[in-house]
Order: sequence, then C-alpha cells, then structure tokens
Amino acid sequence: MSENRFPCSSQDRGKNETVCIDTNRVLDSCRDRDCFEDVKVLLTNFGNDILEHTTNIRAKSAHIAWTQICIDPIKFNRGFYSVNIKFYVKLCFEACLCGGRTQEFEGIAVLEKRVILYGSESNVSIFKSSGDCSDFCSTPEPCHSSKNVPMAVVEVVEPIILNAKVREAEDPCCCCCCCCGDIPEGIVCGFGDNLSDSNGRYLTVSLGIFSVVRIVRPAQYIINATEYCVPDKICISAEDDNPCAVFRSMAFPTSEFCPPDFTPPHNDKHGKCGCGN
Repeated sequence: MSENRFPCSSQDRGKNETVCIDTNRVLDSCRDRDCFEDVKVLLTNFGNDILEHTTNIRAKSAHIAWTQICIDPIKFNRGFYSVNIKFYVKLCFEACLCGGRTQEFEGIAVLEKRVILYGSESNVSIFKSSGDCSDFCSTPEPCHSSKNVPMAVVEVVEPIILNAKVREAEDPCCCCCCCCGDIPEGIVCGFGDNLSDSNGRYLTVSLGIFSVVRIVRPAQYIINATEYCVPDKICISAEDDNPCAVFRSMAFPTSEFCPPDFTPPHNDKHGKCGCGN
C-alpha cells in the first residue's frame, strides 16, 4: 500500500510533522462471557400456532438485531458509570409437524446486562456546528450540544445457542421476561407477522454471549504524522465482458482454508453463569 501514501508535493514526500488530532480516549473497559438461561422467546401469531402443535423444536440460528445502551452516573461514587445493555436477539427455529413435515418460524429474545466502569469527570460542555449557514439571509441553526456524560461502546459476537425448550403454560416464569409492547417498532417490522403474547405453551432458550464494553471520552492528542494526499495507484476497472479475467486477478484466499490458531482454554475459576450476571 505504499503507492497510496504520497503527498501532493513530490519534494516533501516522506515529510513528518507534528499534528493535533481529536479522537476518543478509552477510559475503562472490560470483557465478559454471559450465560442467559431459560429466556422467554416472543413469537409471532404463526409461531405460537406452530408451538401448540409440536414439542420437537430446534434452534437454527441467532443474531443480534439491535442493542439498546444506556449510561448513568453512579451516585456517591464520582467518576463511575452504570452501563445498562439490552440485546434484542432474533432467532430462527425449526419444528417437526405431522407427517414428518418441518416448518421454520422466528422469534425475539431480550437479554439484559449491566456493568460498572470508570468514565472520569468533565466540567465542559461540547458544542458542534450543524447545518449550512452559507446563505446570507438564512437563520443559523443552533449548535448541537452534548451532555457531560461519556460514551459507552459495546462489541459482541453473535450469540451461541445452548438450549431450547418448549414449556407448558403452568411452568413458572423464566428469567428476563418481557412483553411484546417492550419490543421497538423497528424490530417488529422485520417480522412477517405481529408478535403476540402466548397464554399457552411458550418457548425458552439459553444463550451464551462474549462481549467487550468500554467507556470513551473525546480527547486531543499530538502525534507524528506523514502527509497523505493523492495516491499514485491507478484504479483498475472490471471487464464486464470477461468475468473470468477478473476472477483470475483476485488473490487466492489462503487464510480461509487454514484452521485458526487454537489455544487450550484455561480453567476460569471466576466463570459466571446466570441471567447476565
């Protein structure tokens, strides 16, 4: 990629200078593995109807459709913040019906997690310009202001399905229950049918999630930088009439065929299991 790092002026190529950048500083972070056991799954009308006619169900896939993150300062503990995370996991199931037929249906599970991290304190308010004020007669829009609260960032891999069970109506309520009215409208629209609360059988799943949570604040740093501008590399356009030529020019993905490095897991005496604890 060296052909993409040349500055505009050839006589100043490779020139280093000290510049100031505005970025986010990581103040605190943590990693965790959470086991959410027996979480109730909200199904559509179609899914609830299938659940009443079968007891043989398996979970096929799970992915996080959306995440809600709230951060609140902890009273009497200055500089620390509570990060409340709510994962909305969309699941796909397969059920066995009469005659050896199978039918897929979808549902949503809500997982809640809470961590406490250090986010420091700041006595400044941040204002950023917004809108176009170039028109002479236009009324300038007010600057956007952000509160004196750090930002929480959550990184998470796709959930691991550990178990799925069909439960009867008289079974005790499971962990992390919620109703259909608690699901954001944007997630509900992703289903082909409306979500409904079942009064009969219901479905529960156990999910494992690996996550990294960090708290960041804006900060300015002075760094050494090399000027970058117009690259010397010329763009190569694809030949529509010869797709095989384009394919042959691609690098062979050797890494895709190599097994990943395996490190034997260590015994974790502090491993946690439960409802997001």
